[in-house]
Amino acid sequence: MAFELPPLPYAKDALAPHISANTLEFHYGKHHQTYVTTLNNLTKDTPLADKSLEEVIKAVAGDSGKVPVFNNAAQVWNHTFYWNCMKPGGGGKPGGKIAGKIEKAFGSYEKFAEQFKTACTGQFGSGWGWLVAEKGELAITKTPNADLPLIHGQTALLTCDVWEHAYYLDYQNRRPDYVQTFLDHLVNWDFVEKNLAGA
Repeated sequence: MAFELPPLPYAKDALAPHISANTLEFHYGKHHQTYVTTLNNLTKDTPLADKSLEEVIKAVAGDSGKVPVFNNAAQVWNHTFYWNCMKPGGGGKPGGKIAGKIEKAFGSYEKFAEQFKTACTGQFGSGWGWLVAEKGELAITKTPNADLPLIHGQTALLTCDVWEHAYYLDYQNRRPDYVQTFLDHLVNWDFVEKNLAGA
């Protein structure tokens, strides 16, 4: 069973002007697709080919001989998750249970946003900023390259992609502006709430 590029949950121009159709054309259409294609090539005719994406990631994590499989599988997962973390007209303060959990964990939405932005902008090189649930508590973390909460006993609630290809066409080297825009205009809090319910 081949892995497939899942459809975007919105049109390629739906996040404009915050993230352009041009960025999504390259980021989703080229980068994400390449991870899927490479993963299929690496797992073809192996026992991993019949496993789910999560099963592949867990099976090869920490195996020095399977680093390319892990990197591509994790990047397929991370990107699929990231697309769902955004929606047109998103961002700003959340409502629902997640609002209360953020207040409890960080003191206020503003403090959460500040810490999340610091994690995203402080990630040296390529990687991801995350809001996660661990043992019922919320935390902010960051991971390099393809690394992800799944292999650290955490449940991912929200992520911001800070690989340069996520923002460079629109923001050049202004990563802090991209992360601020993500928080202010793009976060899909309904998706975060759904992830919290399953944590």
